[in-house]
This record gives sequence, structure tokens and C-alpha cells, in this order.
Amino acid sequence: MTRILTVEDIDDIAIGAGILGTGGGGDPLIGRLLVQKAIRDGLTVTVVHPDEVPDEACVIASAMMGAPTVVVEKLPAGEEALNSLRALETRIGKTADFIIPMEIGGLNSMIPLLAAAQAGIPVVDGDGMGRAFPELQMETFGVYGVPGSPLVVSDANGDHVVVETGDDNVRMESFARAVTIRMGGAAYIAEYPMSGADVKRTAVAGTLGLAQSFGAAVREANQAHSDPIAAIASVVQDSIYGYAHVIATGKVTDVQRQVVDGFSSGTLKIAVFGAEDELVIDFRNENIIARMVDPAGHSEVVGVVPDLICVLDSDSGEAITTESTRYGQRVTVLGISTPEIMRTPEALKVWGPRCFGLDHDWTPLEQLAAPKQAAPAP
Repeated sequence: MTRILTVEDIDDIAIGAGILGTGGGGDPLIGRLLVQKAIRDGLTVTVVHPDEVPDEACVIASAMMGAPTVVVEKLPAGEEALNSLRALETRIGKTADFIIPMEIGGLNSMIPLLAAAQAGIPVVDGDGMGRAFPELQMETFGVYGVPGSPLVVSDANGDHVVVETGDDNVRMESFARAVTIRMGGAAYIAEYPMSGADVKRTAVAGTLGLAQSFGAAVREANQAHSDPIAAIASVVQDSIYGYAHVIATGKVTDVQRQVVDGFSSGTLKIAVFGAEDELVIDFRNENIIARMVDPAGHSEVVGVVPDLICVLDSDSGEAITTESTRYGQRVTVLGISTPEIMRTPEALKVWGPRCFGLDHDWTPLEQLAAPKQAAPAP
């Protein structure tokens, strides 16, 4: 089950991770180029399944932190994530045996691959979110009892800060966010030091492989001039995610976006083809809720966190991130259900809709998509 990734594999993972990023996680392009350069320079990216990780192994999560819009202009130097890893190793007195992605979405699928190649250690095929989320406590590792700190935040200048908050992952997020803002709005972290046994118990398994399968399906569909959206949905059905459906297809008519408290926040509107309705999506780095609004202004929730709301280019099937959404784009919004490990009561307390300030309880995507039953005749 151990595999060594090629330059071509990185292309597929980047496409798939863009889809799993649900609009956030950062554009994979920059990370993809850095990882592919590392491979061409002779470094090796080795991926192992969680079941292959010894229980006593030291595993550290790696990621970029900050607003995705900042990364578009504030390019990484390339060794920030490795610097965070080394500083965290020094702090805990252990050398990492494996790296695991904090989240599989977007740029954060690539940063762990780069850090692992530079460190000469494998990457675990899994992550702590199963998608992208905006805050550090929103990880399955923390949901199921692994403290996130000590955590290290590093920038392109070679500076780093150690954050220690015990088992208070919410406070850890708050401190790390403040440091990231002072570092220019984008930084690179090492966090959630854990054992191999913890990984097996808490990680969303197989998500790097799923991202690669998404990317391969999109690539092959485009080569065959077939429907890439249908190809993605087919892969979902055979995965631990299990369910996908097209929420709407239409044209982007408006995007309101700003960086607030280190997050890219805003709203996008899509005129639905073949209907008078408008699909309105709110995002906070990632797309968090989608509402169908009729001409009279009545709205109905059609997708909400933690389920995935993926805005895809209707022709190519590739993801459109929140920072790259523009007026006039023809898009297909694909909803994907989350795995069971992300739907437990413990998990929903951390990333359910009300954790994002939404006045709405979570309803599973498949239930929202089910045909409405007609009211009985009086």
C-alpha cells in the first residue's frame, strides 16, 4: 500500500484536493509547483496508509494557515513548513516519523508533501478534516481527544512562534491566528503531535488517495470529452463519502469578498440556468452554506457544513476557489456528503453550522436533496 508519487500524480492530487477544498484551503497551484520541483530535484514523496503506521510512531500535522487570498500575492519561500516541523520536534523532544496533512483541501494537500519530501519521511494517506475548514480546532484529531499544541507557526523570514495552550484547541487557534496575521496573513504550521495509534483512531483515512482519484477521473473525462462532474460523482459513490449530487448549474452574477480577522469571508450569487431562482453561497475561506432563493425572496437551504459545497467549472470539472471566483463564470455546484467520522455528535459540536454563526441546524445533504413529499389532499 506504500506508494511513491510521480510528478503526474501530483497534478491529479492537486485537482482532487481543489474539489475537496470546497472553495478554500488555498489554490493548490503554488504548492503543486513546489512539490513537483522537489521531485524533479531528486526528492521522494512516499505515501503510506494509516494502517501501515506503527502505533508508537511520532506523527505531526502540517499545513499553511491564513487567508487564501493572501497566498495569491504572498508566495512562500518553500521551507516554512519544514522549519515549523523542526522547531516542533525540538520542542517535544521527538523526531517525526511521519507527516499527515492537517486538511486535504486545496494548497494544504501540497504543503505536507513538500515538508515530508524535504524531511525525508513518509506522508500518511489521510487528514484531520476530510475537506477544508477555516479553524485549527476543526480537526478530527482534536474532536477525538488529541491536543493541537504545542504548535509552531513560521514565516518566510525564518521567524517562528511556539503556541502552547494545553488541550484548549480553540484558544490555540486564537493565538495562532493572531500570530499569522502579524506575519502578513499567511504562515506555515506544524501541530497536533500524536502517535500512530492516535492517527488510526482519529484521522479521516484515504483522503490523499481520494483526491488523486478525483483528479484522475477529471483528467480522463476531459480527455474522453465526457462529463467530468459525473465522473467525480461516480468516484464519491465508491468512497467513504458515499453521496454526491448537483445542487445547481448557472452563471456567477456577484461576488462580495473581504479579509476579516485572517479569513476570506463573503458571499457569491449564481443565476441558476433554466430557472428564476438564485443560488446564494456564504463562505468563510470555504463554502459553508448554500441557499436557493426564489424571485419572491424565499430561501431554502440546499447544502450546509460539514457537507461539502463544491463550486466547479462546468466545462473542465475543476474547482473554483473563493479567491478566484469571478463574475460571468459558468459553474456547477456539486454537493458531497461527509464521512461518518465527521457526522458524530462530538464532531458537529466543533464544525456544525452554529459553529460558524449560522442560525441553522445541520441537515444531511442527502436529506436536503431528497424529493419533497407532496402534502396530502385535504
